[in-house]
Amino acid sequence: MTEFINIAIALLTVALGLFGFIAPRYTARVLDMAPTESTMGLSELRASAGGLFVAMGGACLLTGAPWAYAMLGVAYAGAAAGRLVSMVADRPPQPKAAMWFAFEAGPAAWLLATAHL
Repeated sequence: MTEFINIAIALLTVALGLFGFIAPRYTARVLDMAPTESTMGLSELRASAGGLFVAMGGACLLTGAPWAYAMLGVAYAGAAAGRLVSMVADRPPQPKAAMWFAFEAGPAAWLLATAHL
């Protein structure tokens, strides 16, 4: 069961990362990010919300290594921590921020709790 859930999280990570990698304008709209005169924001989405997540999830799927899944959990924990700080400091739309926090904290908790290193 653990392996199935780990693989599902990795696949979901790759799938969502592909949105940022292939469709950064769509991703920006979903995340309420406004474009500016520069395309640097699109570059950032392709890199940090796209390629990084595709690579992390892909490494888990390709290696099946416990350390890879643990590091994916660490990455999700970092994202959840950043989201939590933002929810207090930046006051984004709370229902949406809470949904993304749950999406980040849930996989983090699962992957770190089930890590067998």
